[in-house]
Amino acid sequence: MKGVTTLKHSKVPEATIRRLSRYSRCLEELDERGEKVVSSAQLAGKCAVNSAQVRKDLAYFGEFGIRGVGYYVKDLLSDIKRILGSNKEWRMAVIGMGNLGSALLSYKDFLKQHYKIVAAFDIDPPKVIGRVSEKLGKPMEVLHISRIKEVAKDRKIEIGLIATPPSEVQGVADLLVEAGIRGILNFAPAQITVPEGFVVKNVFFTTILDNLAYLLSNYRPPQK
Repeated sequence: MKGVTTLKHSKVPEATIRRLSRYSRCLEELDERGEKVVSSAQLAGKCAVNSAQVRKDLAYFGEFGIRGVGYYVKDLLSDIKRILGSNKEWRMAVIGMGNLGSALLSYKDFLKQHYKIVAAFDIDPPKVIGRVSEKLGKPMEVLHISRIKEVAKDRKIEIGLIATPPSEVQGVADLLVEAGIRGILNFAPAQITVPEGFVVKNVFFTTILDNLAYLLSNYRPPQK
């Protein structure tokens, strides 16, 4: 099997990266079932895309598979994880220990995908003093937000998950930037500005719901 070669295009569409993540999950399921080889058509069917799209997405990164045979599941899974950077552990912190922050702290599938929460922060003293949050059965102390820079360096934190009220988001983002935490996943419904070299991804639940509501509102059943 031919693996990852030199990147053929300097700009890979973000939709391709999202699909690669989907391919990775599907390949993990196939691997867990003991499947050794998968065709582009089989992978496409499992991931709800077409086989031409699978081949096009992979072609951004090199040549994969064997003509007439398909892809070796373990090899392709390893290559995609290397492309995504998910073949290493990413150390994360949650900022904001309300209901959402506590839920993120308890989300067990993070570890399965090599994402590990190693710190939790809040600005509310009652939450910081004496409160622990259960993560995979292990207590984690909630630290005061003022300690982000110190803890980020000590625990090698690379990604910050912001789950604060919207009014606090930019201030928290500034603290993450100051601490050198280059990746930010923002769950609060507010836009963030960061310097070049830092990456922000927003997860606005209401935006996703608006999209779902639009599709439901405009669905027209096929004519019989």
